[in-house]
Amino acid sequence: MPKKLSNALTPLTVKNAKPGRHVDGGGLHLLVKESGARSWVFRYMLKGKARDIGLGAASGLDALSLAQARDAASALRLKVKAGIDPLDEREREAAEAAADALASKIAGVTFKTAAEAYLDANEGSWRNAKHRQQWRNTLASYVYPVIGDLPVATIDTPHILEILEPLWKTKPETASRVRGRIETILNAARVRGYRSGENPARWRGHLKELLPARARLSRGHHKAMAYDAIPAFVGELCKRDALAALALEFTILTATRTSEVIGATWSEVDLQKAVWTIPASRMKAGREHRVPLSRRAVEILQAVKPLNSEWVFPADKGGKLSVMAMTMLLRRMKIDATVHGFRSAFRDWAAESTAYAHEVCEMALAHVIGNKAEAAYRRGDLIEKRRRLMNDWANYCSGGGATSATVTPIRGAAA
Repeated sequence: MPKKLSNALTPLTVKNAKPGRHVDGGGLHLLVKESGARSWVFRYMLKGKARDIGLGAASGLDALSLAQARDAASALRLKVKAGIDPLDEREREAAEAAADALASKIAGVTFKTAAEAYLDANEGSWRNAKHRQQWRNTLASYVYPVIGDLPVATIDTPHILEILEPLWKTKPETASRVRGRIETILNAARVRGYRSGENPARWRGHLKELLPARARLSRGHHKAMAYDAIPAFVGELCKRDALAALALEFTILTATRTSEVIGATWSEVDLQKAVWTIPASRMKAGREHRVPLSRRAVEILQAVKPLNSEWVFPADKGGKLSVMAMTMLLRRMKIDATVHGFRSAFRDWAAESTAYAHEVCEMALAHVIGNKAEAAYRRGDLIEKRRRLMNDWANYCSGGGATSATVTPIRGAAA
């Protein structure tokens, strides 16, 4: 039986050893690579299996001396004798240290930090500046005061209810949007590893069981004027020498949105073909929308053309007309309706007073086609059919021609 080695190496042999494995005894080995790099390895047997565990470098600034390596090997032999696997123990300690470091890192990530990270990463892809601002405003007003400074990993259902319950009955639309935004931020935080488990802001199977359904609450519909009152109202608009009045009439005649009208530029308008093409970047659905212009709509454009601005409806002091200009005009006229509500009036008129097909009316409003099969087969925009529809709408709004007189061009942008 060969004699076991004990203290076979010396500091000199450690320094001069050739590439290979050199045994010192007691499980301590010196490993020398072809590059000349040297390291200490402890080999042990446990449950019939040989295992190696590195002890550290044997050369360089942080090297273990021969004596230090022997002491380390001696300590590990005692553990092996006690049935402890040094390699498993090291891996467990490393995992625990990593978990502690991660927990410490996560504890420092507040909900506000996670929310700002989400916004920074995503808001650049949102076309609508108003939408971006609404995200930040609702978070600052309703969410941050309650959970902004809490670790995002600790956010739970009671926190969400504390935010939503005061809003759910009084501001249901806002409450619903706030809930959805919190859910999105918490989902992003989970993907980033800042939290785990179910999302406490989810609706189905969770908050739906704790809060009344939105259908039972008052919803924030846009107030609309009855379509049979439109001709008289348009007649009153035509009596006003104000740019906002022309912009509002144009909005009604084209059944478009406020943002689409006040953001219109002359580069989008083809007066010869009587078509206004709104680019996809300015449309809610993100798709280009061609608007056929009635004779009256063209007259309005010809009236504002002499203002010589990039914008179709410019402001007094440069730039485009204020987003509130048409709303304020309605208030001054004591009209209990919203600008957006005129789209609803148009849709009601088209459904109840005309025989135009449903898809023609929906395309006039630039609504997204819900039926995927229908959308796949209908690739055109039915512009000629929509032109007849919009001409009939303009004729209806004018009371059969009463307000179709030539418009005097505006020389100054009156509000």
